[in-house]
Amino acid sequence: MKTAVKLFFLLFIFVEVAYAQPAAQLPAFLTDSLDLYVTRALADWQIPGVAVCVVKDGQPVVMKGYGLRELGKPEKVDEHTLFMIGSNTKAFTGTALALLAHEEKCSLDDKVKKWLPEFRMYDPWVEENAILTDLVSHRLGMETFQGDFMYFDSDFTTEEIIRNFGKLKPLYDFRTKWGYCNAGFLLAGQCIERISGDSWAETLRKRLFEPLEMNRTLALSSEIGQATNKAAAHTLHHGELKVIPYGEIDPVAPAGSISSSIHDMSHWLMAQLSDGKYKEQEVIPADVIRRARRPESIVGRAGHPFNRRHFELYAMGWQLEDYEGREIVSHTGGIHGFVTSVTLLPEENLGIVVLTNTDQNYFFEALKWDIVDAFLELPYRGYSQAYNGYWKKSAAGQEAEITKWRDTVAMNLEPALPLEAFVGKYVHEVYGNLEIVRKEGGLWVTFEHHPGLSATLEPMGGNRFLCTYNNPLYGVKVWPFAIEEGKVAACTLRVNDFIEFLPYEFIKQ
Repeated sequence: MKTAVKLFFLLFIFVEVAYAQPAAQLPAFLTDSLDLYVTRALADWQIPGVAVCVVKDGQPVVMKGYGLRELGKPEKVDEHTLFMIGSNTKAFTGTALALLAHEEKCSLDDKVKKWLPEFRMYDPWVEENAILTDLVSHRLGMETFQGDFMYFDSDFTTEEIIRNFGKLKPLYDFRTKWGYCNAGFLLAGQCIERISGDSWAETLRKRLFEPLEMNRTLALSSEIGQATNKAAAHTLHHGELKVIPYGEIDPVAPAGSISSSIHDMSHWLMAQLSDGKYKEQEVIPADVIRRARRPESIVGRAGHPFNRRHFELYAMGWQLEDYEGREIVSHTGGIHGFVTSVTLLPEENLGIVVLTNTDQNYFFEALKWDIVDAFLELPYRGYSQAYNGYWKKSAAGQEAEITKWRDTVAMNLEPALPLEAFVGKYVHEVYGNLEIVRKEGGLWVTFEHHPGLSATLEPMGGNRFLCTYNNPLYGVKVWPFAIEEGKVAACTLRVNDFIEFLPYEFIKQ
């Protein structure tokens, strides 16, 4: 299947929009090599489609679509094709909050509870003292992705997520460690609504999308299904490319729900690189641009095998790092079926957007770095090929582990107790219930707040079962069961790291 997909991709030629300035002024990588580079990458990474935009000195110099909007269909990606941009949404949320503070409608040092009285944290002191800036700088003490299993594709409302967030015990002390927290941006979005009088989505439309002429950009994940010229979401499942549903994340929309095109995102880049001006009109005050990029959290060291970076910081929806003596302001986005990147080098007046319609690639970052190096006149490093080697090695290791688990299942080892003993309801103190039933001779799992999600459980001997989710994004994981005094006491749920790193313990009722 992999070979067939690669050959299939090579049948489709990239769509070239235009260079907006003479090609002689561009690095040779862009004028001579980019098309072949990306076309090869589509095959190597099994990516249906890619869109690339480069803005230099105030204008787009590259705006190209490559490949297909959807595997198996003829429509090609162009400059207006919509992709979900995932966590690149966060910079819009951070900017909107900074804009309201600039207008003195709030202070970024305001306590969260001033605007959101229902805000709760596990520690009452943190609850009373957390400020708006804490919400958008990942310093609430949560582990990266903590709680995300409950937020994505679930039927929890925004209000329920806020209430449940207060029941989660952070892994770290307040403001002592950076931990990527999507719920923090949800809370920021709710504060934006209270401060502005408009919903988060309407605030972005009025204050950013409309004045920047981002006319096709959508604020909510529920909107992309009805849109025209949109990329489908894809993932790789056991090496096979599959179309999957769009992620349903509107209850946490301010963390990652925007869909956009490279055409629209070029306007965002132009404003970011010109102190908030677009077509010589101020859309975002320069103070707001600077405030949204002010470092708030230390992420850590930025060790990298291929280039010289030292430190990573986090601002208000932007990641900050040094690279070859320049500041890089950037973010990445990953959502079901898409990974994307937005990168600014303010000192070079350079901006780059890469959008891809599969969530199983690192090409979106590889291309970014090769473009950056080209403009900085650094040696060509060939990041796509280098990253692809590491990626395939990692994927092969994961597949080998799953194969071992399946081999264990095939040994028909006896579980610690009869299967009937595992049947019943299990409760997690924050999430709610999951239920295990007998079905077709095996065990079947359903989830109270994920109506579209189910899983099978196959005995691996003793207290372990192999869990295979019906949605490939959630993965194949081993679930251990706790057995006490001859009875099943609990089970431990795990999902792919792409969703959440931490396990959930469910107590049998």
